[in-house]
Amino acid sequence: MTQDSTTPRAAITTPHYLASEAGRRVLDRGGNALEAIVAAGAVLAVVYPQMCTLGGDAFYLIHNAATGELTGINASGKSGEKASRALYRDKKLSAIPSRGALAAITVPGIVSGWDLALAYSSSAMEGKLSLASLLEDARRYAEEGFPITPSLANWIVEDTQTDNTGRHNLQRFAGFAKIFLPDGAPLKPMDILRQPDLARTLEILASAGSRAFYEGEIARALVRGLAREGGILTEKDLASQKAFFVQPLQTPYREYTACNLPPNCQGLSSLQILGMLNCFDAQALGEGTAAFYHVLTEAVKRAFADRERYVTDPDFSKVDYAALLAPDYLASMARELPMDGVGSYLLPSLSPKGDTVWLGCVDAQGNAVSYIQSIYHDFGSGIVPEGTGILLQNRGSFFSLDERHANTLEPCKRTMHTLNPPMLLKDGKPYLVYGTMGGDGQPQTQAVIASRIVDFGMSAEDAVAAPRFLYGRTWGDESGSLKLEGRIRADVGARLAELGHSVEYVENFSQSMGHAGAILVHGDGSVEAATDPRSDGLAISL
Repeated sequence: MTQDSTTPRAAITTPHYLASEAGRRVLDRGGNALEAIVAAGAVLAVVYPQMCTLGGDAFYLIHNAATGELTGINASGKSGEKASRALYRDKKLSAIPSRGALAAITVPGIVSGWDLALAYSSSAMEGKLSLASLLEDARRYAEEGFPITPSLANWIVEDTQTDNTGRHNLQRFAGFAKIFLPDGAPLKPMDILRQPDLARTLEILASAGSRAFYEGEIARALVRGLAREGGILTEKDLASQKAFFVQPLQTPYREYTACNLPPNCQGLSSLQILGMLNCFDAQALGEGTAAFYHVLTEAVKRAFADRERYVTDPDFSKVDYAALLAPDYLASMARELPMDGVGSYLLPSLSPKGDTVWLGCVDAQGNAVSYIQSIYHDFGSGIVPEGTGILLQNRGSFFSLDERHANTLEPCKRTMHTLNPPMLLKDGKPYLVYGTMGGDGQPQTQAVIASRIVDFGMSAEDAVAAPRFLYGRTWGDESGSLKLEGRIRADVGARLAELGHSVEYVENFSQSMGHAGAILVHGDGSVEAATDPRSDGLAISL
């Protein structure tokens, strides 16, 4: 089949239009998908600080078109050498605080991922663009500023509310207030946000390289700023940070291969849900029916039970994660799902909110990247060490202080991550590059998007925009109900309630459903891309 020269062969989708434009510029000047992702991710760390910053973690799933290789990069950081359950016990704390310096106890991993990603790009994907060139857009937006969106403005207001939960009141942190409340009041939509300290940090990284984040002036400033707030990370902790390659996990889904990353991320859960759904006739269930949402919800519960028991830093575990994706095991899980009521499973004891961004890219050579980065809660820990402009994540607050829990806190340990970047392959080549933010919602939204495209033939745009469900908790919501967007028919909700689900309807295009995206690659090499109408995103095909 002859390829029409006007048919899109490459695409990038992100949850912010400025990041998508940055990625497009990389592709326009001959950069590959991985280089475009680095540039777009860096821009997101500037323009979407409620969801991600340089102070967070990241994961890559990469398909190399030239070799057919599928590989992953884990760019998450460990807890500091001083982080221990005893430290919090001595402070009379029953849980790790969600904000402040004692929440910022893990080393940021995003910047370390740039080194490994670009080294792989250069050695295996003919990448030629320098880190300095890929950071230029991010540095410019930090220095010159950009108009903030209603989403960012709303989150600033949300997190500067006065309450007694400890989750809000971020204005109590001087570094946060300096950036987001420059005149003592929250920035408003279309105000220009300038971050000169962050621009200087990006300039140092552009000239000195990624290791300058972990060794030298920036590292000393991060440790010094945290120490002033009672933090415990050391220069040794930062200097020891390295991103590393991981072997992706896989499971069949219909005639496709579903791929994701192994622990410490929850890719296992996402694949288990698809593996269980693979045991059902989706056409017989019917898209958008009560039966469809019931099976998915019960599969989610069952997968999360395994996640609660087993998923943590594999350096601290002897679990054979591949065995938890064995066909017989997945089939037994599917048989356990109750069809005439709700199941009772070990439910998550931690609160995986997750403020995150997912972005994906496919280039004209067929390289594909599914990428996700995060700072955990909205605006992370709230701590911005003086002079850096870097808002540090609170990912360490996801650790448990229960020594019996799989994800119990230990020094120099990676916490379990809700982040996970999926991809579907067909005959060894990318078919669907997709993903979402949203804590516990990530595996759920991934499953419904994949099923709608694979089982029901929806376009990428329709699958992402269609009404969604969410079981349990996600970012900004602690309830354990089964949430349905208002566009889901009332009789579907009534039937789910009859089955025993605690049904809660939410507004149409609810933010609680996360921000998803997808790139569908057709057999002739053409692509179609989608971004979520719930986000500030943009999908660009070229």
